[in-house]
Amino acid sequence: MLEVRGLTLRYGQSRILHGVDLLARPGEVTAVMGMNGVGKTSLLKAIAGRHPFDGGTVTLDGRDLGHPTAAQAARAGIASVPQGREIFPLLTVAENLEAGFACLPRARREVPPELYDLFPILRTMRNRRGGDLSGGQQQQLAIARALVTRPRVLLLDEPTEGIQPSIIKDIGRVIESLRDGGRIAIVLVEQYFDFAHALADRFVALSRGSVTLAAPKPEVERQRLLEAVSI
Repeated sequence: MLEVRGLTLRYGQSRILHGVDLLARPGEVTAVMGMNGVGKTSLLKAIAGRHPFDGGTVTLDGRDLGHPTAAQAARAGIASVPQGREIFPLLTVAENLEAGFACLPRARREVPPELYDLFPILRTMRNRRGGDLSGGQQQQLAIARALVTRPRVLLLDEPTEGIQPSIIKDIGRVIESLRDGGRIAIVLVEQYFDFAHALADRFVALSRGSVTLAAPKPEVERQRLLEAVSI
């Protein structure tokens, strides 16, 4: 289980996050929701070691990770799919996937065959350069690259952004499959409300860098959630 307690984060003199708490359990999707600019991406960056945080703790299965670098967070089992995908455009699909080997011991450096079952298009495009893929195909590649690391926590930052509807459905099915597998805790930041609401088991609403609601889905009415993200 991933547990974030009292997380605070600054950019220069501006405080972006104010004591944020978050829980993410294996076999569940925790949806972090809010308007643009409330700190959702900053929260994921802090958890993934991509931006230092000032205060609070990030623990995984009860172990305090301290203030990890991105490499340390990845080795601990936290995989991040950033907004904008950040694939390597001049590398092939296969080479992009192999980039996930960096945080794995040598004996485990292989692409799990089941990834190609989750993303069949990547099997047929293994030798195509990442930059030649469509936006939806690049998003699938970014998620697959994160899964190569065999993570215990998967952070997804707006995976539907700029994606055609048919690929959004495919990505939704992949997230459902990973959730139902029961081994990965998924934290989903998403602006597409219906997509997030359909997948989530737990909600965290952010407004102005603070949590305005945190509860399991059965305890949250749709209108209450919409109000929490618009405060």
